[in-house]
Amino acid sequence: DNNILSYPNGKLLKATDVAEILNISRAMAYQLMKQGKNKTVQIGTARRVRSKDLETFIKDNLYPPFQ
Repeated sequence: DNNILSYPNGKLLKATDVAEILNISRAMAYQLMKQGKNKTVQIGTARRVRSKDLETFIKDNLYPPFQ
């Protein structure tokens, strides 16, 4: 069971990890990464997301509840 709070702050997440945490498809996670909506780290040809950047992404995309 992946929970963003269980990852150390410096943990680098794969797109599959991002997808699982956000409960979205892997393709959508890649799309967010490609569009720059999630900051990424490039290591060779691989792209990773720092857990603290994913946490910031989640906080930045919070909306008030529907009324």
